Amino acid sequence: MNLVAAHFPQSWLIAAWVLAGALLIRSAVRVPWFKLPQADMTCWFGGVVAVLIAWQMKASLQPGLAFHLIGAAALTLIAGPDRARLGLAVALAADIYDGHGNWASMGLSWLIVAAVPTTLTWQLLRFAQKKMPLNYFTYIFVNSFAAGVLSMWMAGLLTCGLLSLAGAYDFGFLVDEQLPYYFLMGWPEGFTTGIVMTLLVVYFPQWVATFDDALYLQDK
Repeated sequence: MNLVAAHFPQSWLIAAWVLAGALLIRSAVRVPWFKLPQADMTCWFGGVVAVLIAWQMKASLQPGLAFHLIGAAALTLIAGPDRARLGLAVALAADIYDGHGNWASMGLSWLIVAAVPTTLTWQLLRFAQKKMPLNYFTYIFVNSFAAGVLSMWMAGLLTCGLLSLAGAYDFGFLVDEQLPYYFLMGWPEGFTTGIVMTLLVVYFPQWVATFDDALYLQDK
C-alpha cells in the first residue's frame, strides 16, 4: 500500500503531509515518555520491527497497489494508538527508504495504513468496553480479530477510492480487480492479529497496554 506520488495532485500530497504531521506531533506530545516502563518500550520496538518485516512480504500487481498485512490493529492494542501511530510512521519511513514507495506520498500512505486503522481499533476497543461483556473472548474476537479485518477492508476502500478520484485507475477496474483482494486479505489480517494478541495476553499480558487482567479475567 505504498502509494505512488505521481498518481495524485500535488495539493493532495501536501495536505496529507500537513495532516499527518499534525497528528504525529499530537501523538508524540501525548505519550508519557519518561513514565513508560522498559517492558513497554521493548515490546513497542519489537512490534514496530515485526510490522516492518511483515510489510516486506507483499504482492504488487499494479503501481501503488501492493497487498500485505498491516499490523496496525495489533500494534494499537499492544502500545496504544499514539505510540502505534509513531511506530508505524517509523516503519513506513524505513520501508520507503528501502525502495518501496515515494517520500512525497508518505503522508497519504501513513493516513491509510496508520491513522485510520489505529483510530478504528481504538474506537472499537472503547465501544466494546462500554457496550459489551468484559471478558477474554470479547477482547480476542472483537478487539483483535474484527479490528484486524475491518482495518484491512477500510485501507482497501480508501486506497481504491483515492486512486479512482485521482484518475489513476478506472473505477470499474479497481472494483473488479483490486477490492476483492483487499476483502480476502482481511481474513489473514484478522487471524494474525487474533493469534498474536492471544499469545501475548496469555504469556506476556504486561506487554499489552490495553489488556487488564483485573478487568477481563477477575471473577469471570
